[in-house]
Amino acid sequence: MSVHIQAEATEASDDGWSPRLVMSLISMALVLEIMSISFFLVTTAFKPIGEHFQTDQLAWVMSTWLLVAAIACPLAGKLADIYGKRKLFLISLGLGIAGAVLSAVAPSFALFLVGRALFGCLIACMFLAYSLMRDVFPPSTLGLSVSITAAGMGLMSVPAPFLTGWLLDTWSFRAIFWFFAIVLVAMIPIIVTTTPESPVRTPARVDVLGAILLGGGLASVLIGVSFGPTWGWGETSTLGYLIGGVALLAAWVATSLRAKEPLIDLRFFRHGPMFRICLGAGLGYGTMSLYTIMLPIMCMTPAALALGYGFGVDAKQFAILQAPIGLGSVIGGLGVGRAIRTMRPSATMIIGMGLMLAGSALTAFSHTDKALLVIWVLLFGLGMGAFTASIPNLVIASVPATVQASMSSMVQTSQTLIASIFPVAAFAILNSYVATVVDGYAFYTGGGISLSFLIAAAGSALSILVVAGLLRRRTRETTDGHAPTTPAVAVNA
Repeated sequence: MSVHIQAEATEASDDGWSPRLVMSLISMALVLEIMSISFFLVTTAFKPIGEHFQTDQLAWVMSTWLLVAAIACPLAGKLADIYGKRKLFLISLGLGIAGAVLSAVAPSFALFLVGRALFGCLIACMFLAYSLMRDVFPPSTLGLSVSITAAGMGLMSVPAPFLTGWLLDTWSFRAIFWFFAIVLVAMIPIIVTTTPESPVRTPARVDVLGAILLGGGLASVLIGVSFGPTWGWGETSTLGYLIGGVALLAAWVATSLRAKEPLIDLRFFRHGPMFRICLGAGLGYGTMSLYTIMLPIMCMTPAALALGYGFGVDAKQFAILQAPIGLGSVIGGLGVGRAIRTMRPSATMIIGMGLMLAGSALTAFSHTDKALLVIWVLLFGLGMGAFTASIPNLVIASVPATVQASMSSMVQTSQTLIASIFPVAAFAILNSYVATVVDGYAFYTGGGISLSFLIAAAGSALSILVVAGLLRRRTRETTDGHAPTTPAVAVNA
């Protein structure tokens, strides 16, 4: 492998702020806001989505989105290096809009999932926006622009539940996707007229084969796991998906290790802390994904069913119970910003995961009192904010500056891939705990609901064990009298 470095010349003069620059920042920030709050809006709509399509495969609503995002991000990064970051930002935005519209009008659950898959391409806009700002914004405005964009993504999680309640209770779950589409369409002409294209170009190869093998392999395994309880684990169809998926993943590993510029360079994981960082981040995001999916399902279940859980709240009432996640996330993130001056990011990440572990476990065993549940949800939100704020700091502290962009992309891909597995695996287990079916929608036993939150807690516990190895490694280096060093990492450009 070799490192290819190209000077990042920029057309932007350092003239400071202008109306055009402000509109460019607002438009890109709003795109990222929609991507950020979409998680909360869609998970709150799980129950009406399941009732409308009469399906017990709701895990795919989030897993499809995350799985496609994990494949789309490295592909978009490579194509942006070749053809331009603004062009790929707009293409990703267009695919996201098409996905939102398809989800809004889909007559079947299968087409709805195709829409969710297309919407997953929108996640690529996150790193494309930051890279585009770096290339075309005046240097004197860059730091503030990135900070405003990042801070806004956290703050919008506070009002997001109330927006969801208004859309769901006033119209239907389809209104959520129309909302996404309308706001995103409005951003296109603003971005086109205010944001110049990056002049930076880097020769690169696009690993289409790797994307097909990885995406096909993961999807096949997840389908086998998801439908195994229904089809039967020994049936030919189940075994075909599982074995075929494993074979595709094995082929992906083999081709990735040989390719000069693979979709995900597995050679990065041979040395240094990157394997632990990516695995720990993925397990943590899996915890976040599963907890935020199960919380509305639990709270919106009618109390009249007497399942040992459920308040029968509508979307507006549920907003009160969900809002502490956003509030806690903002507080936790700010806390890490202050603590990181004196603490290692691996330590703050473990603290965040510990709070998420406690919130998940307490929710599993105590979820019949609204007041207590609000406290558990706030606790989880604090941990979520601390955890997510620690990840970029951990990457910065652990790898050389020359490969931090590549490593950050690797971490983002890993966390979305692993997070896509959690809902499918949890719902495959939950489908063995169905208490009753009403109008085609399955309600789970109290034991099943508790088990789902314990699975989330287990993800946090595993993440803590993985990241704790980074603390031990750093302590051992210091005790031996050696300055902490990071192994040299070669990277394809």
